[in-house]
Amino acid sequence: MDHHHLEVIPLWASIPFAIVLLFIAIGPLFFHHWWENNRNKLIVSLVLGIPTSIWLISHGLTHNLTHQMLFDYVPFIILLGSLFVITGGIQLKGDIEAKPAINTLFLGIGAVLASFMGTTGAAMLLIRPVIRTNSERKFKVHTILFFIAIVANAGGMLTPLGDPPLFLLYLRGAPFEWFFTLTKEWAFVNGLLLVIYYLVDSYYHKKEPVINIIKDHAHIEPISMKGTFNFIFLLGVVFSVAFLNVNYIAAIQDNAYVGFIREAAMLFFAGLSLYFTKKQLRIDNKFTWGPIIEVAFLFLGIFATMVPALLWLNTNAESLGIDGAAMFYYATGGLSAFLDNAPTALAFHKLALGLPTAADAVLVAGIPEDLLTAISLGAVFFGAMTYIGNGPNFMVKAIAEENKIPMPSFFGYMFKFSIVVLLPVYILTQLLFI
Repeated sequence: MDHHHLEVIPLWASIPFAIVLLFIAIGPLFFHHWWENNRNKLIVSLVLGIPTSIWLISHGLTHNLTHQMLFDYVPFIILLGSLFVITGGIQLKGDIEAKPAINTLFLGIGAVLASFMGTTGAAMLLIRPVIRTNSERKFKVHTILFFIAIVANAGGMLTPLGDPPLFLLYLRGAPFEWFFTLTKEWAFVNGLLLVIYYLVDSYYHKKEPVINIIKDHAHIEPISMKGTFNFIFLLGVVFSVAFLNVNYIAAIQDNAYVGFIREAAMLFFAGLSLYFTKKQLRIDNKFTWGPIIEVAFLFLGIFATMVPALLWLNTNAESLGIDGAAMFYYATGGLSAFLDNAPTALAFHKLALGLPTAADAVLVAGIPEDLLTAISLGAVFFGAMTYIGNGPNFMVKAIAEENKIPMPSFFGYMFKFSIVVLLPVYILTQLLFI
């Protein structure tokens, strides 16, 4: 691929990408009914993605396009789909007493599970039991908000399975076990949020009408789990991502297509889950294909239209003035809150690749380790700043509303929760660790 092609990537070529992201941000707010239909999401993706693809091919950038679609988009959807299918076969039931300690424990377990079954998987597994457990209580919106922050976002920091941006960074060459180096940041943020949640829930628990507390105490259904064999398939996916990669299989170095052995393994485990899980269990779990189809259609547009934006970032990295880990943290975080955190992480990784590096810098995934840390933390943590920052946020909100829990509006969520609770925690994280 000639270098002079790269010089001419104009910024306007990123307009379709901006439009896709705009649709994702305002679609649910302004033309909710039309946007709900997955077919319309596919139409938007194709109408913007096809012209962008033609433009890339005509400018000799076919290689960039095929790499993005084949080696990023396909693995991304297969990982999310596999986790979605397998976790959809695990059913957690029960209604225990909704005491602050119990609720905090639920969220704490979610923080650990999120890294190994994905934030989406952990959120979908735990959200209904959490809602059922709190069904007798009057004050429960705060529990759902902290659930979004901890289980659907900050918990997923420790492995590439945890959150989509981390998986994309793993595809860029970050070793599976490298993400464990973020354990202290994971423990700090989740620990602090759990402490704050415990205090908030204790405050509201005291304000509960006495009748509700009596009802909650009286109505107890022990926790039970069905479909537990799916955890074996989940482990299969974890091992596929950990071991079926270039670090362990040298042949992938010579032929990138050999790498699809990982995706084949993941599909195999998802197939086993579909085959062995009883139909009724999935029906009880309200498992439908809708959410994963939605993700597949939307990201088709995102990944296709993103190529010019990534190329532009790479060629103009130095002139943007974003250097230093703290700036990468806030820039990745700020965009992750309002775009989707997965493409944002890729964009800033591309930006870091375009920066000059010191001769003695430790490189992970081709960029200085401190920058990769900042991008990873920014993308995962700030995904909780709005409903649209990370895929499961919206799913959790929708399930809560199905259960008649009055969730705050898009801006209400920010002003009542994320700016006042999460942002100070994230700033503290940067001051301490970055």
